[in-house]
Amino acid sequence: MFAILASIDPTAFSLGPISVQWYGVIIAVGIIIAFLVGQREMVKRGLHTEFLTDLLIWAVPLAIVGARIYYVAFEWEHYKDNPSQIIAIWNGGIAIHGALIASVIVAYLFTKKRNTSFLKVADILAPSILIGQAIGRWGNFINQEAHGGEVSRTFLENLFIPDWIINHMYIDGAYYHPTFLYESMWSLVGIILLLLLRKVNLVRGEMFFFYMIWYSVGRFYIEGMRTDSLYVIGELRAAQLVSVLAIVIAVVFIVYRRVTIKNPPHYKDN
Repeated sequence: MFAILASIDPTAFSLGPISVQWYGVIIAVGIIIAFLVGQREMVKRGLHTEFLTDLLIWAVPLAIVGARIYYVAFEWEHYKDNPSQIIAIWNGGIAIHGALIASVIVAYLFTKKRNTSFLKVADILAPSILIGQAIGRWGNFINQEAHGGEVSRTFLENLFIPDWIINHMYIDGAYYHPTFLYESMWSLVGIILLLLLRKVNLVRGEMFFFYMIWYSVGRFYIEGMRTDSLYVIGELRAAQLVSVLAIVIAVVFIVYRRVTIKNPPHYKDN
């Protein structure tokens, strides 16, 4: 099975002129699994069974739009001369930070309209977000993209990863850092930690802030290995800048709420 996976055609199947890519299929699988995990915890925490479904109806498509807008914004020098390509998302070009920013905005507005605590919902969904990210990165593996710089086969073998991954990281005559794998594994560890933190019953919001810190720390270092980064100015990578900002924001919110709010609600509170 792994040998097949490593040599798979990026196109899963075609419906007439429409080609469905494995990247999209993997993203969809990630969303479904994340939904199932999040849905179970939401019901356990007293939210309506349809709450998450209603949220995702808005969040998923707008996250895709946000991911595209983010990418286009940082590649504007290209798209300003080729405006017809701005909507050509099927040619590639989305960014996870754009999707996350859009999703947070949608979730905040949605919870406000439903008179529900945004931080409560964000805490519940924090592990699910990482589940989607951990699975979604394997779409990059299929496409042989979002990899790091060139390395030797010996280097990859010393990582004790399967041959089918090593072989698929052989691209155009060279081996590359499997940064998709680094981020996927980092996310997996984060999922385990978040599930353990549920038992600690942290102050409301701190599960989500922990997610922000954990993902951003990993992304900052992994981004430094990649060869396809979006840049702000010169060699300043957009993902690294956003990661640093996310860490600062999360830390400030944790400290501020701990200092200023007396008897704050906790994760398991209704």
